Amino acid sequence: MPSALPHSRQIRLASLLVLVALPLTLSGQDSIEAKFRGSIDTANIRESMRRLSARPHHVGSPYDKDNAEWMLARFREWGWDAQIESFDVLFPTPKDRLVEMVAPKRFRAALFEPPVAGDITSTQTDEQLATYNAYSKDGDVTAPLVYVNYGRVEDYEELARRGISVQGAIAIVRYGSMWRGNKAKFAAEHGAVGCLIYSDPKDDGYGDAAVFPAGPMRNKDGVQRGSVMDMLQYPGDPLTPGVGAVPGAKRLAVADAPTITKIPVLPISYGDAQPLLEAMTGPIAPENWRGGLPITYHLGKGPAQVHLKVTANWETKPLYDVIAKIQGSTYPDEWVIRGNHHDAWVNGASDPISGMAPELEEARAFGELLKTGWRPKRTIVYAAWDGEEPALLGSTEWVEQHESDLKTKAVVYINSDGNERGFLSAEGSHTLEHFVNGVAKDIPDPESGVSVWKRLQARRILNGSPESRAEARTRPDLRLGAMGSGSDYSPFIQHAGTPSLALSYGGEDEDGIYHSVYDDFYHYTHFKDTDFAYGRALAQTMGTAVIRLADADLLPFEFTNLSDTVTRYTTELQTLLRQRQDTIRDQNRAIDEKLYDVVRDPKKTAVPPEKKEVPPALNFAPLVNATAALTEAANRYHRAADAATARLASSPEIVKAVNARLMQSERELTDQGGLPGRPWYRHLLYAPGVETGYGAKTMPGAREGIEQGRYAEAEHEIARIAEALQREVRLVDAAAGELERLGK
Repeated sequence: MPSALPHSRQIRLASLLVLVALPLTLSGQDSIEAKFRGSIDTANIRESMRRLSARPHHVGSPYDKDNAEWMLARFREWGWDAQIESFDVLFPTPKDRLVEMVAPKRFRAALFEPPVAGDITSTQTDEQLATYNAYSKDGDVTAPLVYVNYGRVEDYEELARRGISVQGAIAIVRYGSMWRGNKAKFAAEHGAVGCLIYSDPKDDGYGDAAVFPAGPMRNKDGVQRGSVMDMLQYPGDPLTPGVGAVPGAKRLAVADAPTITKIPVLPISYGDAQPLLEAMTGPIAPENWRGGLPITYHLGKGPAQVHLKVTANWETKPLYDVIAKIQGSTYPDEWVIRGNHHDAWVNGASDPISGMAPELEEARAFGELLKTGWRPKRTIVYAAWDGEEPALLGSTEWVEQHESDLKTKAVVYINSDGNERGFLSAEGSHTLEHFVNGVAKDIPDPESGVSVWKRLQARRILNGSPESRAEARTRPDLRLGAMGSGSDYSPFIQHAGTPSLALSYGGEDEDGIYHSVYDDFYHYTHFKDTDFAYGRALAQTMGTAVIRLADADLLPFEFTNLSDTVTRYTTELQTLLRQRQDTIRDQNRAIDEKLYDVVRDPKKTAVPPEKKEVPPALNFAPLVNATAALTEAANRYHRAADAATARLASSPEIVKAVNARLMQSERELTDQGGLPGRPWYRHLLYAPGVETGYGAKTMPGAREGIEQGRYAEAEHEIARIAEALQREVRLVDAAAGELERLGK
């Protein structure tokens, strides 16, 4: 219906509505953030991905160095002070690879990913790193096959119940469920002489969608490369544990490196795995062990006999970490660090360039801000790590080399490692949980138009557990995930005690080309974030977080979120012990009943398993008390920080002193003695699980002590965690006391 107002009044009303809808002015900080987010260009992200993934660029390759030098030039062009830091690390590359079935019939695995029509970079066969598992021991063995499902602890327990052993056999195991390095490690610990790891189509192939090139999933020839180094002892260069791999560093002999596997290991495609599995007999695999191949899955042993040969070129290769800085104007010795790795197993468009390209666009946008006269209060450090894929090499060596600086200067490390379409994924230090929620509320989601925070909240309400759904509706902040391992944040938080975050987007794309030759620009632009809208969202998210951390007067650490999470972890530990006690009592009761049956009926001669000792009561009092004290201190700090907000500018020396304390808050949760059996890992709240690999274990010393039946050790670790929390309490109380002086 036409308006009854004159045209001139319509214009004035429209203008008034716009003025009402928008803030009258943007604050200086808001204006800087708006300029930054508005300048992020998807075309630049796309072009950076095209360039960086144009050729294979694994560690030590010519294009790996070329990429580092190209990024160095870009950082300098954009006004950053940039350099390359190099380290010399052990990086074995494949020399001989053979998988050959010699009985009951002959078959030789191709061990090759053929080019795909239309995918230009898949034809670069002369430059591609062949399919292999880095840091596998050299070996030449012939033995029967045993199928071990995912190769987990519980899978070997199931085989033992069925009277099947891998002693003297080659374990054939499917990818998934846990980190590949543990698959090789557990096979060796159970007596296997070799290990083959294959991608089953049920987990990573046509079970989910059409295979490449018709769809995104792994085709029958696709192989997942990857490291099998025992990074749960320590990541980084196997020959220089704990120190940077620089000239003059003391190095172990290769034969003495504890993180290299004890048996030969090789990854294969499901096209190569099918004839091997098809030739096996023995008991039929349990239903939940059966994959997606059109065969009957048997456990073995045999009659399939396989000849496995693996040898490597055990060479030292150079790493090229690109480190760029913008000097802070007020606090130059406080560093906000952001990183993503640039090396790949082959072309690596998705892993890692989909995270590296947004980082470069952030750096360019910061360069545009510098031209306007803006300069951050704190120093911003941007890193493009090399050697992440084999063993977190570049980041670990850099952290070990610069650990003394990080102890006094590092405010936070923010990591990404690839990016796709979908929902915000956030893990990290729980002191930064409130901060991340605030950033997420200001980033628009490309698909829905609401904030990425709102979209993530809706997802948790829709798909979460009952507890997660309730929390998403009522808790002011969405929870951060705990950090395990598998990316470059690990040396920062778990070794150096630097507060850390890992942010990315994903959850809507199928991922069937991980660590294969088909992870390239063609695949990404056909099946992933095809318009790079979420690459832009990642750059906006990261850049906003960096600006806020770099320019904050008082660092945005919130300890009430930490105390809430620590309380939750403490309750989980107590519940875990009770559940284990109840389970073992029930098992022992069942064993007693079977024994009674044998007495009543002598024909029942089956020998029941031995009874287990019921876990003793553990003294949780120190941990419960420390958790309560942390909650009280956190509330005190929260009140003091709120009251002091308006007076921060009037007392810069007090604020600087408080920030200096806050920068040590994560380090108070570490212990130089490290975790039991793996001293490199020092954080007492977060670590990768010994039996899970990448997956996080919280309060790991105590939790794994209970899970693995080492109860005296668990009680000792409970006391150590409590001591760390009491250190944190003292720090938080001291910071609160200083802020209370401002609030008066």
